[in-house]
Amino acid sequence: MMKSWIDVSPESHFPIQNLPMGIFSTANTSCRAGVAIGDFVLDLFALHQAGAFSGLGFDSSAFGECTLNTFMAMERPAWRAARGRVQQLLMEGGDGFLEKNESLRARCLHPMAAVQMHMPATVGDYTDFYSSREHATNVGIMFRGVDNALQPNWLHLPVGYHGRSSSVNISGTDVVRPTGQLQAHPTDATQGSVYGPCKLMDFELEMAFFVGGKANPQGQGIDMAQAEDRIFGVSLMNDWSARDIQKWEYVPLGPFTAKNFSTTISPWVVSLDALEPFRCSSSAGPVQHDPTPLPYITDPDYDKGAYDIKLSVAVKPAGEEEASVITRSNYRHMYWNMKQQLVHHAVSGCNMVAGDLLGSGTISGADETAFGSMLELSWKGAKEIALENSKSDKVRKFLRDGDECIMEGYGQGDGFRVGFGEVRNRVLPAGSPAPVAPPSVNTSGYSNFKLHSYWRSTSAWRVRIALALKGIQYEIVTANLATLVGNTTASLPDLATVNSLEQVPVLSFDGPDGARHTLTQSMAILDFLDSVFPQAPLLPKDPLARARCLQIAELVNSGIQPGQNLSVLRQVKTAELVGSGDSVDGKGLAKAHIEKGLAQLEQLVSAAAKENTFAGGTEFPSLADLCIIPQLYNSNRFAVDLSAFPSLVAIDTLCSGVQAFQAARPEVQPDAPPS
Repeated sequence: MMKSWIDVSPESHFPIQNLPMGIFSTANTSCRAGVAIGDFVLDLFALHQAGAFSGLGFDSSAFGECTLNTFMAMERPAWRAARGRVQQLLMEGGDGFLEKNESLRARCLHPMAAVQMHMPATVGDYTDFYSSREHATNVGIMFRGVDNALQPNWLHLPVGYHGRSSSVNISGTDVVRPTGQLQAHPTDATQGSVYGPCKLMDFELEMAFFVGGKANPQGQGIDMAQAEDRIFGVSLMNDWSARDIQKWEYVPLGPFTAKNFSTTISPWVVSLDALEPFRCSSSAGPVQHDPTPLPYITDPDYDKGAYDIKLSVAVKPAGEEEASVITRSNYRHMYWNMKQQLVHHAVSGCNMVAGDLLGSGTISGADETAFGSMLELSWKGAKEIALENSKSDKVRKFLRDGDECIMEGYGQGDGFRVGFGEVRNRVLPAGSPAPVAPPSVNTSGYSNFKLHSYWRSTSAWRVRIALALKGIQYEIVTANLATLVGNTTASLPDLATVNSLEQVPVLSFDGPDGARHTLTQSMAILDFLDSVFPQAPLLPKDPLARARCLQIAELVNSGIQPGQNLSVLRQVKTAELVGSGDSVDGKGLAKAHIEKGLAQLEQLVSAAAKENTFAGGTEFPSLADLCIIPQLYNSNRFAVDLSAFPSLVAIDTLCSGVQAFQAARPEVQPDAPPS
């Protein structure tokens, strides 16, 4: 059996036989590609820089990117060459390129506990299938009876639906219980619906694969013979489900809001080559018959098209120390395999692109101990599910707030396991603020951030929001700018040493060159942070959407904000109108200026933002929102009536539910006066 010179436990999911890929960062490195080996992550970009992949026929600089998409878009020979070279570097008796180079080992091997994992790819499109016959039969019996359990088309094609790629996250991201429309009466649908939080929160035990290789041209399908070469690798997946919302909405077009709120995948992507030893026949048997699939979707290797991957789901209630396993299933319980799913997806001429994600559908076995959802385990709430290791919270029918759902999957070899790690998430109550990214260690060598701030400065506030959104830890240094208003002689010496204009924000930090760097002006700081910390981007990729967000942000920054700037009010607390002898109240002047700017801002936002989207029409807080929210707060200080700007008020309400905005608010800053 092949072994690594790195010590790997037989129970580890990541022996040398596996070598899954993912994206990680550390306290001193930017996000980049890595391989899991035992309790370590191997830095593929550092190996690229050392020349470890030279002469292999592919551009290994792609390992320095923050997603695997570029590498995924290469073809299977490149994937195999990279994996083979890594195996050679890590195996006992290898060429010593890494093993015997102490300096390179120090740069390339990071303890897994010390890294931050990121999404392995930007998911362009996400599709979820419904391909376990046992699961489809169970659900069909519950809702249509045993005689009509499977719909007439089910045995002829892999049933699927298009999911929501924007809400696909990696393990560790909390899941907020969704709200939506629920059927008002349990059996009489004619009585309509009510609005409220989901009461039947469920997991779905799934696997998912990433598409790779060169995209098929739109209008052309993928042949079965080509399909395996278009599958980059496989992850473990929890496709969360709100059963009561789904019950009301799914007819006639299938799941919608009951499924679009969250999907979670493991951060590691396992190659088909690593899974090769676990090929097996499906639980449906070695041949599909009665009916035989149409020729385009018939897999000549169907007898080895499934994989013997042991799967489990455990639930740990809030406050409990130990989780309880409530089901054990297997990936072989699939009637339609990955190749068939991919071929059918593309049969209409759909172009399948590297980074597309295809979910298996819930994986259930024939025995009730192998059911892949709580819907089945509780048989639609009729049975209780025992939590054997729980000390107080002994049973469940569906998931409760605070429950942690933990999925695992691995193939058991002779003395080794090829696994996927965990998919672990906690259920938060409905209405909880959107989870903030965990403290980021993706600093590209930049560290020791220090922010000079004033509690109610709109410009400093923008930067505080960005730092919170991106999970960047920093030290705050306060500057009392209020002492400068109406006083042209006072100064703040400590602030003046870093910014002679005595303005905030000022961000200072250590650079990868070992020097201390300082940036002033909020827009420059935000651009820097967005470049160095690509997670939680502040601008969309679409050029027009990006321009709209910038237009809104610049209107606030250059059009409105200067009129209320404390450095301006310092000079214009009172001013005399030239030639009239009349004086002008500086605060009144600022109010009129703000109202005019907000009127223009209202027009832009009302045109760009749709219901439940942020200011620039984005589904995530952008630079536009970072500028608008502080501006609205300060508008209140100048007695501006915000009811005249309903679109802006709606954005304020939406952002107030985001934890990063809450953490940056003036009243919770260390220099805020007592309330």
